[in-house]
Parts: sequence; C-alpha cells; structure tokens
Amino acid sequence: MGQDQSDAAGGRRALSLVLLIVFVDLVGFGILIPVIPLYAEAFGASEFVVGLLLAAYSVTQFVFAPLLGRLSDERGRRPVLLLSLAGSVVAWTLFGLAGALWVLFLARLIAGAMGGNIAAAQAYVADVTTPENRARGLGLIGAAFGLGFVFGPAIGGLVSSPPALELARAVLPAIVPVSEFTIPSFTAATITALNLLAALFLLPETNRESAASPDRSRLRALAEALRVPALAVLVVAFFLASLAFSGMESMFVLFTKDIYGFGTTANGYVLAYLGVVVAIVQGGLVGRAAARVGERPLAIGGVLVEAVGLTALPFSPVIGGSVPGIGPLDGELLALLGVLSVLAVGNGFANVSLTTLVSRSADSSQQGSAFGLTQSAGSLARAVGPVTAGALYTGIAVWAPFVAGGLLLLPIAVMLAPGLAARSSG
Repeated sequence: MGQDQSDAAGGRRALSLVLLIVFVDLVGFGILIPVIPLYAEAFGASEFVVGLLLAAYSVTQFVFAPLLGRLSDERGRRPVLLLSLAGSVVAWTLFGLAGALWVLFLARLIAGAMGGNIAAAQAYVADVTTPENRARGLGLIGAAFGLGFVFGPAIGGLVSSPPALELARAVLPAIVPVSEFTIPSFTAATITALNLLAALFLLPETNRESAASPDRSRLRALAEALRVPALAVLVVAFFLASLAFSGMESMFVLFTKDIYGFGTTANGYVLAYLGVVVAIVQGGLVGRAAARVGERPLAIGGVLVEAVGLTALPFSPVIGGSVPGIGPLDGELLALLGVLSVLAVGNGFANVSLTTLVSRSADSSQQGSAFGLTQSAGSLARAVGPVTAGALYTGIAVWAPFVAGGLLLLPIAVMLAPGLAARSSG
C-alpha cells in the first residue's frame, strides 16, 4: 500500500513537471505567433513566401516527430525533451539575430525539428497515467498548449511595445539588435533556456524499458505501426483534422483584417479568448466526458461540432448582423466569439479523444512511436494546409478555406463509426 501511494505521488509529480515544461515551451512558441508574418514582410517577403515560412516549421516537424518519438522509446523521454529544448533555444536566438530572410527560414526549420518533442511529451504522460486516466492526462497536455497560446502572444505584445523596446536599448549591449521583432525572439529563447534548466534538474525519466529494442529500424517500426488498422485510421484522422484546422489558423488573421478590420492587438485578444476556451475544454471537461461516454463517441461528436464551427466562421458577420436589439458591430463580434467557442469546444474534444485512442492502440513500448507517427501526419497537414487555404482564399472566396475545412472533418466521423458500432455490440 505504502509503495503504491509513493508511486502514485511520484507519477503526479512527474505529470505536473512535464505539463509545466510543455506550457513554458508553448509560451516561448506563442510569443512569436504575431511576429513571424510581419518579420518576414520586413525582409520584403510576399504573402506567398510568408505562407512558405509558416509551413517550413511543419515540414521538419513532419520529418522529426516520428524520429523523436521512436528515440524516446529507445533512449528515454527525458533525453529527447532536453535535446529539443536546447535546439529551440538555438532556433529562437537565431531568429532574433536574422539579418536575411533565409536565416528566418533556417531558424524555423530548426524550431520545427525540435517541435517534434510533443510525441515524447505525450508518451511521457502515457507512462505516468493509467489507461482509465489517460484521457484526462492528455487533456491536460492540450490545456497546457492552449494556455501557452494565451500567454505567449500577450507576452510578445508586451515586450515589443515602445516602452519595453526603450528599456531594452538602455540595458542591452549595443551589439544586440533591438526591434519589435528581435526582442520577442530573444525573450522566447530566454524563457526556453530557463525551461531547459528546470527540466535538466527536475524532470525524471519515466520510460524504464527504453533500451528494450534499440536495434530495430525506425522505418520498419513505422511500417509495422501503419499495418495496425486501428492506428492507420487514426493517422488519417489526424491528417484530416490538422489539415482543416491549420487552414483556418493560417487564414484567420487575414479574414478578421478584411472583414472586421482587426489589427494585431484585436487579433491577439480574440486568439487569447480562443486559447482560454480550448484550455478549459481540454483541461477540465474532456476527462469527465470521456469517462461518461468513451473516447471514440467523444471524438466523433467533437469533429462534427468542430465542422459546424469551421463552416459557420466566415458567415459570422451575417449571423451577428441579424441579431435584433444589438448594434451590427457588437452583434458581429458576439457572433464571431460564439462561433469560435463552438469551434474550440469541438476541437478540444476531438484532439484529446483522438490522442487517447492512439495511446490505446499501441503497447507500452511503442507509445512514442505511435504519437510520433500521428504528430508527423499532423505536421504534413500543417505544411500543406496554409498553402492550400491561401489559394482557396484568394482564388475562390473568403469563405472557401473554412467551408473546405469543415467538409474535411466529416470523413473522420465516418472512419471512426465502425469502431463505435463494434464497441456498442460488444
């Protein structure tokens, strides 16, 4: 009994530490979200090149996510997380020192490779949670992501404000470039470096079987994983879900600028609101809902709700403008926030449920590989999504990428339905 209680307490401490590390890592990442497009434009980049820069991160994440996930199975979660944090420090520092557009691309490629650490983090959570509590644990990872995207852009806006830049010029050596783009980059690097130190001294290893099969080919392991029908379906589901959501993300700022006239500050507030809703859903509601109805029904319901939110998003001005008793602008803003709430709720339920199903589809020695595979599929989608969404936005209409994203989510519900029927009959 005493040993079981000690193991449980150790598991809770390890879970809390990895959640904190993921949160701080995402704060560093989120700081640069509003900066990247404007930074690229300062070097003369066109909108198409900005899209390529945004996609560059996902290209290397696609390549490295399964490798880092597999490496965490073979060598342990802790070394992979430490390596990725160190690489992120290098990437964000290089981003701040960039004197040319190609350096921005190089920094983003390095950051994307290190961004594959999410597979190791998810496998870490799987190590320290029971199957019954796994949805809750993975939901907390999602909440840490959401909160990172809330605080990151806010911090980025703060450190790029004129008073902050004046202070930076006063205290930093003259050799350090100071601008609204460089200081957020250096801030992200500093926060990530502190995160690395915390992980180095505090984060324990949880994968005690890390040396079980070091000689297996990574490609062979991935091929074996794809031959598992349940996992193959989830890989396709992750690809479609990421393709739909990344298209929305890449065009959202353009949409709010063109339709609502929002600038950086207004978009920051709206994105922070979206992050808060996602964090509440993934951190507090998913675990309870999964315990009641199960992960598969929750995933199906989540993608359907998300599809409604995505499809309705470009029509939010029409929805809000027809609300009686409310001014057109107020009504349009309320409609936008309402549609975003629906989108966030659906996305929160779907993401965590799909991730939990991935964990259940793989044995304990292949958690990192399974998560790496699905993260790689998601990264490939995020590389394709912004470019495709941009073509639809400019070539067809403002509503096209959002409606297309909603339609992409429907096959996921169809693919998951047979498993739901089998579960009900069993």
